[in-house]
Amino acid sequence: MKVVIAIDSFKGSLTSLEAGKAVENAILKVDNGAKVTVCPIADGGEGTVDAMKAGLNGEIIETFVTGPLGEKVKAKYCVIKGKTAVIEMAEASGLTLVPEKLRSPLQTTTYGVGELIKNAISRGCKSFIIGIGGSATNDGGVGMLSALGFKFLDKDKNAIPFGAKGLKVLDSISVESVIPELKNCTFKVACDVNNPLCGKNGCSAIYGPQKGATEKDVELMDGWLLSYAEIVKTVFPSANPEYPGAGAAGGLGFAFKTFLNAELQSGINIILEEIELEKHIINADIVVTGEGRLDSQSVMGKAPIGVASLAKKHGKKVVAFAGCVSTDAEVCNAHGIDAFFPIVRGVTTLEEALDKTNALNNLTATAYQVFRLIKTK
Repeated sequence: MKVVIAIDSFKGSLTSLEAGKAVENAILKVDNGAKVTVCPIADGGEGTVDAMKAGLNGEIIETFVTGPLGEKVKAKYCVIKGKTAVIEMAEASGLTLVPEKLRSPLQTTTYGVGELIKNAISRGCKSFIIGIGGSATNDGGVGMLSALGFKFLDKDKNAIPFGAKGLKVLDSISVESVIPELKNCTFKVACDVNNPLCGKNGCSAIYGPQKGATEKDVELMDGWLLSYAEIVKTVFPSANPEYPGAGAAGGLGFAFKTFLNAELQSGINIILEEIELEKHIINADIVVTGEGRLDSQSVMGKAPIGVASLAKKHGKKVVAFAGCVSTDAEVCNAHGIDAFFPIVRGVTTLEEALDKTNALNNLTATAYQVFRLIKTK
């Protein structure tokens, strides 16, 4: 029996590697001659750096950068294959870094994201995979770009302030001081939303409130971003604020696409391509995937469906495990998962279910029973 395991992390409980190893142990208990390959994965969001480090023997780099409120924070990224940096923008500019009472996208900056990129470039990295989920920001990526040498100036030729509020006084953009190494860099951005930069479906209206924006703030920021996009066009005539994903992470998608010629792609597709999962799946009998919660939203670019789609390309059976399963999760069956199994085995509290030891035991026990059945076929 040849099995490939590619499970996303069970957030708050198990990493992708821990979950994969638990299933591997169960399979080998059923059939100690089974050939099992564990491939840690993520969908470009939280856990991507750790998954890529574990799956590709990467090196974790820690450094201090500017946090969303201008303070110094410790952030990490991963270097794989010696030249590719995997960065989660939330490490430097994430919403979880901002105390709830201080949340306001008018103030928060992406400057630290640019510092992470610059640090990786100084270590010889030329290829970048960037996860942009979980942002606290709505600055159009101006902070990040400023750290890389782009200058955003007011009418007096002074640098504009951090945060979305800086866009209010933006008058011109200079590219004269951009770090020269950027021209040799390529960027793949994990982007699983299609929002434009501005308008009723733009980043201010859709995501601003969860970052602390008031109704008035949303109106102001949307207008400032619209003006920003027009100014950008004077430097980059092809700039398209309507491009799907331009509104991701408060306009960071627009910044990457326009200023850095980045590819905005499905997060899970980027990761699966990077770890070359397909070459493992080709020779497998069964593919195992899963995540902390399976529901109807799982089919919207989440890791298990990405794995299942790749497996079905080669006609493989797919089994999924999840910490919990919603009543609408059956839609996953129509997207490549042949059968899924919740691992909680009795009445429990959320705290008990998320406990690492409990989760490992539950996942191992459930996988053991499933593979006993598979082995008897």
